[in-house]
Amino acid sequence: MFTRRSFLATTSAAAIAPSLATAQSQEFDPTPQFVRIKKEYLPGQMLILPRSYYLYFVTEPRKAIRYGVGVGKAGLEFTGTATIDVKKEWPTWRPTDEMIERSPQTYGRFKGNDYVQPGGPDNPLGARALYLFQNGVDTYFRIHGTTQPETIGHSASNGCIRMLNEHVVDLYQRVPIGTVVTVL
Repeated sequence: MFTRRSFLATTSAAAIAPSLATAQSQEFDPTPQFVRIKKEYLPGQMLILPRSYYLYFVTEPRKAIRYGVGVGKAGLEFTGTATIDVKKEWPTWRPTDEMIERSPQTYGRFKGNDYVQPGGPDNPLGARALYLFQNGVDTYFRIHGTTQPETIGHSASNGCIRMLNEHVVDLYQRVPIGTVVTVL
């Protein structure tokens, strides 16, 4: 469904970061790369462009490290600005009630109980997770590793931003608590 919010986010992305938007026309490459950006963001900020499947961590004025990501399926995407208020290594995981209701065949084992999947190589959040908050409230959206590397470069998640485990470990080491994240 095309909403006013998605229209505004799309037009903002094109107007604010036209050089980043052109990355769509190039072949997708998830490998972390140092790139130049036209728009000036403060060092330490993060910009995510879901339509091109890239996350940019600004390292200095007009320069960033670009990582390939997987993003939320249509209608499940996060857009807006948030901060990273929690970071976890090998995080535990439990699907939200909405996820259980939407996909009972996938998440049925979580229905009617308080089971939380322990961290580890089989956990869907992968090796690291960065928790997104708005005004001190958990959004339940995360930037995290994945057990499904084939989904990088695709809209496949329940809204979270997925990264290859080795890439999220690298990013995790670079970003402090309080990092501003903008998803266009």
